[in-house]
Order: sequence, then C-alpha cells, then structure tokens
Amino acid sequence: MTKFTTAQLRNVAIVGHGSSGKTSLTEALLFNSGVLSRMGRVEDGTTVSDWDAEEQRRKISINLSVVPVVFKDIKLNLVDTPGYLDFMGEVISALAVCEAGLVLVDSVAGVEVGTELAWERLNSANKPRLVFVNKMDRENANYQRVLTDLQETFAENTIVPFQLPIGSAETFQGVVNLVDMKAYMGREGQPADIPAEMMEQVNAARQVLVDAAAETDDELIMKYLDGEDLTEDEVRHGLHDGVRRGQIVPVFCGTATGNIALYSLIRAMTSYVPAPNEAQMAATIGDEAKMLNSASTEPTAALVFKTIVDRYVGRMNYIRICSGSLKKDDHLRLVRTGKDERVQNVFSVMGKELESTLELIAGDIGVVTKMEELLTTDTLSDLNVSIAIAPPVYPTPLYTVAVVPATKADSAKMGQGLQALTEEDPTLSTGYVAATKQNILQGMGESHIDAAVRSLETKFGVKVETSLPKVSYQETVTRHGSAHYRHKKQTGGAGQFADVQLRVEPMDRGSGFEYASEVFGGAIPTTFIPSIEKGIRQVLDQGVIAGFPIVDVKAIVFDGKYHPVDSKDIAFQTAGREGFKQAMREAGPALLEPIYNIQVTVPDEYMGDVMGDLNTRRGRVQGMEQRGNRTIVRAQVPLAEILRYGTDLRSMTQGRGIYAIEFDHYDPVPSHLTDGIVEQNRQEHEEIQD
Repeated sequence: MTKFTTAQLRNVAIVGHGSSGKTSLTEALLFNSGVLSRMGRVEDGTTVSDWDAEEQRRKISINLSVVPVVFKDIKLNLVDTPGYLDFMGEVISALAVCEAGLVLVDSVAGVEVGTELAWERLNSANKPRLVFVNKMDRENANYQRVLTDLQETFAENTIVPFQLPIGSAETFQGVVNLVDMKAYMGREGQPADIPAEMMEQVNAARQVLVDAAAETDDELIMKYLDGEDLTEDEVRHGLHDGVRRGQIVPVFCGTATGNIALYSLIRAMTSYVPAPNEAQMAATIGDEAKMLNSASTEPTAALVFKTIVDRYVGRMNYIRICSGSLKKDDHLRLVRTGKDERVQNVFSVMGKELESTLELIAGDIGVVTKMEELLTTDTLSDLNVSIAIAPPVYPTPLYTVAVVPATKADSAKMGQGLQALTEEDPTLSTGYVAATKQNILQGMGESHIDAAVRSLETKFGVKVETSLPKVSYQETVTRHGSAHYRHKKQTGGAGQFADVQLRVEPMDRGSGFEYASEVFGGAIPTTFIPSIEKGIRQVLDQGVIAGFPIVDVKAIVFDGKYHPVDSKDIAFQTAGREGFKQAMREAGPALLEPIYNIQVTVPDEYMGDVMGDLNTRRGRVQGMEQRGNRTIVRAQVPLAEILRYGTDLRSMTQGRGIYAIEFDHYDPVPSHLTDGIVEQNRQEHEEIQD
C-alpha cells in the first residue's frame, strides 16, 4: 500500500441536493483511477458508496461513505453524503472531518433546496467550497442559467466560473479551462485548442477570473488598479489563496455518468482544497481552547465522526486523525471517560470494504473496531496530553413517533436496539416519557424514522410498531382550594383513622411541587405529617382530571385529628391522597401544554402561506428576518399543533422550507380544547382497562 504524507492528503465532502449525482461522481472517479473495472449504477445498487441494503432499496444515499481516490501523488478522501434533508446529520459529520466541500448542482434544475441547505452547512462549518455543475449531457442543460442562479442565490459569495462547457446536452464534448486557457476534450480530457467561436465568451469570462484573483491580495489589487497586467503566476496565486480562504467559489462543469471533464475536476480538487496541515481544527488542549495543527509530529488526537453497530461484525468507528498518528496496539485516552483504551484494529476504508493497516497519519481517515466504549463525537487523545476535538453540533430532532414492540420477544431486545441506533446516528434520540407512558423515537423526518425502524429490524432483529405520540400535558391549579377528608375503617380488631384538612395553592410556572404543614397544637402528631405527603405524592404522577402529572402546586396541611390507637401511617397516607384530590378539584384544575419556539426559513414567495398556517396552529409570531431571498419566521407554537409540521411545510413550499424547534415553556390549554383532551384520555384509559 502506498504511504502518503499529511501534505499529500485531501479530504473533501461531496454535498448537494438529492439526485444531483454525488454517488455517480465518486463511482466515475474510482473508475478513472483504475480501482474499478466498470462503473456501478445507483439504480442497480452496484455503487461503492451506496453499500447499505436500505440505500439500495431506496436508491438514495442515507449514510456518509468514505471513498479514497488517488490522483498522481495525492490521496483524496472523498466523503459521499446524502442529499435529503432527513439525513443532514451525515453531512454535518462529513464536514467536521473535511477541509472543503464539493457542491454538486444539476445542470437543468439549478439551485435546489438541498443545495441551499448544504451551502448553509458549509457556512456554519466555515469551510471553502467548489461547485460542480453536473449532468451537462442532459437535455435542456444550461450552464449559464445555473451560474446566474448560483450568483443570485448566494450573492454574499464571489462565485466565479473556472470553466466553460463546450456544447451542452447531446453535443457536450468537454470544457475550456479559464485558468490555463486550454480546452480539454472527451473522457480522457485531451488538451485541444479553444473553439474559435467561443473566444469572445472565453475572454470575457477570463477577465472576470483575473478580477477575482486580483481582489484576493492587497498588492495584486494595487498593481491591477494601476493598469498593470498580472502575470500567470500571480493570477494562479490569487485564485489559489482566494479559494482556500473561501473568498472565491470556483465553478466547474461536466458529467459524472458520461465521464467527461472529470480529469479537470479532480485536478482542481488536488490544487484548491487545502491539505490537512494547511488548516486547523478547534480543540481544547488541557484546559485551554486552541486551534490544533494537523501534523504527524504533534501528540495524537483522533475524532470519531461515525459509528456503525453490527450485531455480527461488532462496533466500527470511523475516525479522522487530527494530529499525530494512530497505530495498532496504541494506548490512548478516551477523553470523555478518561480511560486508557487500546487500539485493537486499524483499517483504511473504501465504502464497506476495510483493509487492515498498521498506521493512520495526521489528516487521514480510517476505521477502528472492537472499541466498545467509543461513541460518535468522542476524541481519542495522547495519554500524556489531553486533547478534545470540538465536536460538530447536530440539530434538534423534529419528528417523533411512539414505538411499541411487535411481540414479547421484541420487547426484551427493543431497548438495546434503540440504544444502538442512537449510537450510530447522533440525530436520532430515544427515551421514555413518563407523562404519556410511551417509548419515543425522534429523528429529522418521516424518511429518517422509517429508515431507522427498518434498520432496527434488519440489523438488530427488533420489530416495532409506530404511532403518533401523545402530547405530554401537565395538570395544575388556577386558584386556592381546600378539602376535609376523614378516613375511618373498622374491620374488627385494630382499625384505621385519619382526619386531614388541607389546601392547595398555585405556584409560579416551573416550580414543581411543594409540601408544607401549618398544623399546631398537636392536632396531628409530627410522625404522621410525612405520611400525608407520601399519600399526596402518589397522586402527582397520575393527575386528577386527565391522568397527566401535577406541577406548580403547593399543598399545605393546616388541621386534622388522630386516634391514639387506630391512627397509623397507612391511614394518613390514604387521607392525604384523597384529600389532595378533592382540594385539586376545588382549585380550578387546568391543563398545561408544551410550547415550542419554531424557526421557519422559506423563500419569500411562500411567506404569506406559512404565516397564515402558523396562525391556524395557534402560533404567536415573535419576529421575522430577511436573509437573501429567504424569510426567517420565528414563532411560538403548541407542540400539539406541529407534531407533523415537516410534512405540511414541504407541501406548502414544494420542499423548499426548513424549520427548527426547541422547547420553551408550558402554557394553559385554552378552555374550549380542554374537554376534548380530557375525554380522549378517558376513552384511552377505558380501552386499556378493557
């Protein structure tokens, strides 16, 4: 196996809208490099990247895939990512370990919602990017229209064509490289003269390129403004620095399935994408936040950016060596736990294929196995120097389902299977909601959850059924209320007696529950005061009007009686419990519902529809913000109204709207809705009893 230095490595995340050709591009580059004897097809499920059974069934990517391609003396670790919003977590993971992104855009469709989302993620990660206009051999392909679309949509960036296509659709033959002013034709990228009829267009585009190069450097711009021509080396230097710093976004074109102009693209990636040792990563070294240099001479630090749990193979952790090197049998510190972990196996990776290797150097990507404690976002660090790589930030799950095991056998395995799913995918979460007595699974959308449920069955042998989750309402009181309850029981022999007078009062939202005693004069012995509280607490999780937890209530015992023989702990528990129920009913009981902050980002033309829809969902708009040609609407909406908001938003905006939610507080349910919720809960309770 060829050994590469850190300076010879490039890590590129391939991102873009679904079906823009990301997987086909990696397949073509593998074919061109001689790794494959023939190109696979996404439609046939024969590509290196889409190796998962669920990906082959859906014919889309749902996982990131690492595909190394060697070009001359450079190794490019291409990370193929999904293009659909539901699987955006994979894009975030990929960008965390890559120095740049390659954005694919369809030559006919132009900028799509997936393009915009990928662009925003690149902005968030502060990564440079290149654009590849793919499928130039498609009917109605229009490079200039796509270029204009890019420049208008991402007006904050300097987007510059580095190539012009020669022909389009069925006449697409090659490209003109505006940097070296040469044409490259056919699959082999053979140099040729620029077609004479294109010279005017080429010269105009070349001038734009030179202008962009000059603006990257103060000395170059001064020379340029003084009327002097920039040398070829100065132009290349300006472009090189501009792209790597993100000042310039170069645009290339070609066709992945037709395998035309890909030689020029891979050459551009090796030239314009920074090597790992030319970039830095945020880290905490010791107790100090610093920028980490990717150098093999530095102490070892490796970031886990993907985990696969296989019930047959075991745990596989994808890692990026951020500094130093990682060897088989190394002992490293797992920073999260502080434990010493031995690296048992080290592999280089291509799709699903693993090849054993002795060492991974700074900047490279590989896989370690049989390290059961490792989770995604973990850092493995040198034993002597604690280095924690800043982990990527994943979005809050948007789509929730309640899950129940299909059989008793599934019930025993469900918890372990769900835990394995969340270890594989940081954008999945699972838990038990005591208020609704449901196990829930949360993800980024319907397709995400569907893929997770299928994976749960095929990989972990657990079959579950899903349903719409219940809203976790709470119960409280709106005014003071009091009750007097006497518990008296005589069954022969020792009896039971307890007499309790108590009141309940509302408390500030979020206060929980508080218990106090105002009994004096020995009306109730102090030994029985805790018994009353114990009885009251038996009611807190069950509620009194709809079966939901009681919150923000203070219960105060102020009087009572006891019997020197028949009074005992169980009697005062019973009196406290029943007296509390009565007092709650007298204190104007009310339901509280969870209110979420929601941020909806939509193209301007859909803003009116979205605002009207939020109003019908009892939303309260908090503000709006204009960002480019998109509007960001911030509002507060009851959770009950947005359980399936993602599906409705996509329908309203033709898939171009996105949103994020975050819990904020609880508010009273409007009185006209309370009766319906109480009745529904009563019916569900009766069904369970039957």
